[in-house]
Amino acid sequence: MDDIISGVGVVDKSVAILAALAERGPSTLADLVAATGLARPTAHRLAVALEAHGLVARDARGRFRPGVRLLAWGARSVPGAEALVDAAGPVLRRLRDATGESAQVYVRDGDGRVCVAVAERAAGLRDTVPLGAVLSMDAGSGAKVLVAWSETGAKRAPGATGATGAADASGTAFSAGELAAVRRTGWAATVGEREPGVASVSAPVHDRSGAVVAALSVSGPVDRLGRRPGERLAGAVVAAAAELTGLLADG
Repeated sequence: MDDIISGVGVVDKSVAILAALAERGPSTLADLVAATGLARPTAHRLAVALEAHGLVARDARGRFRPGVRLLAWGARSVPGAEALVDAAGPVLRRLRDATGESAQVYVRDGDGRVCVAVAERAAGLRDTVPLGAVLSMDAGSGAKVLVAWSETGAKRAPGATGATGAADASGTAFSAGELAAVRRTGWAATVGEREPGVASVSAPVHDRSGAVVAALSVSGPVDRLGRRPGERLAGAVVAAAAELTGLLADG
């Protein structure tokens, strides 16, 4: 725990726990102890207290993760994010029911992307990406979509193909050719890129001006989605992203 700055111990320790969850994603108590340097009883006591306030939650495996209340506060501080989260819920549930797969919405936050809305499957592999998870911008179809329309590309109308690849400008691992292909097709698919054994398909969500403000995704195990998940799911994902785009335009 290297960033104690206020001198109010309980606040600094609580912030250390929240920061660790934001950076690491779902974490066991042992993970929190290792990340924060706090004593195990202290980390447990504070994590449980934060859970009582909705700032921390548990996933299906009992791991700690950022809570919905914390996410909601964050959403309200970003222009347009609250409307995105509110509109995304029904769209994601319909997409989940239509595809049988978990569905998520991501927004970019600096060098990472945050899952701000999710609809999980009722059974099978769950919490593939929990609400509030902070993921890399270097891997996964959601990252690829957000990068493809970032910088100059983000300001182009949906479907534009003339933007320069953003990989060099943003420092991500995606090539200009990959990003151009995403803009050309309007969606991205990856298999085992972010996490071994997991596949995903994503499409951009636009605001009223045509800028991409989010990536809408479905994800699940490769043995269910297959090695070419875009062939099965791209149509449904693109349609759901277009529906969410329309709701934001009408809002």
